[in-house]
Amino acid sequence: MTAIPLGVPRRLVEFTLDGQEARVPEGSTILDACRAAGKDVPTLCEGDTLTPKNACRVCVVDVEGARTLAPACSRRAEPGMVVRTDTERARHSRKVVLELLASSVDLSTTPSVAEWIKEYEAKPDRFGPDAARVDEEPRVDNDLYVRDYGKCILCYKCVDACGDQWQNSFAISVSGRGFDARISVEHDGPLTDSACVYCGNCIEVCPTGALSFKSEFDMRAAGTWDEERQTETTTVCAYCGVGCNLTLHVQDNEIVKVTSPHDNPVTHGNLCIKGRFGYQHVQNRD
Repeated sequence: MTAIPLGVPRRLVEFTLDGQEARVPEGSTILDACRAAGKDVPTLCEGDTLTPKNACRVCVVDVEGARTLAPACSRRAEPGMVVRTDTERARHSRKVVLELLASSVDLSTTPSVAEWIKEYEAKPDRFGPDAARVDEEPRVDNDLYVRDYGKCILCYKCVDACGDQWQNSFAISVSGRGFDARISVEHDGPLTDSACVYCGNCIEVCPTGALSFKSEFDMRAAGTWDEERQTETTTVCAYCGVGCNLTLHVQDNEIVKVTSPHDNPVTHGNLCIKGRFGYQHVQNRD
């Protein structure tokens, strides 16, 4: 049995959220409080296993007395603060951010974005056909995963997962400036020539599908990828004695990808190359 440290009990912070009293443990973010209250505040760059980066700005909320809108994913709840999540200013900001993102990159595989665009009445096409777009071809240079930077919103989650927050491989970073900024490996070369160890933890945190399993990429291209027909089964990796939990995504009796539960005290959503990609031995493949 795995021992889970509980830590020192935290006192509760009381503040006002959309006119209602909210109480959350000290250190919680406004986004934590919103989720606890069942409020649907959109976010793209936030990750439950990573330090907030404040990159996408979709989760901004109004804090009474503040000059600017605050990112709910990183702003800590403070005693007595008054927060409003659905003001006209916050809604307009989210609308414009969604328009800018959707007009410049492909968000077709980003969960919930279509619903948010409809909810906030965003119109990405209002910038016209001459709006600058990141129209890059997917980079397929290995058999494990694909880099499709035409879908990248530069949220930096993959950089953090590959860097000092988890893997410490530092294989990927950001190159270029402004609109020309891109996620890249050393010298912008093939992934096979980089420091990548193919743990796939960058795929785990990517919110848009800019990084995806080669199996998923091929099935989407063939029109056979169907998440509604997939089942998920959590098991334990058999490669070593660490005890990493695996979630097997199965479609038509075939494993199509492997993830890991983010709340698992051993892995926190992370795996090694064997755990994430070494599942071919359990099924017949031509």
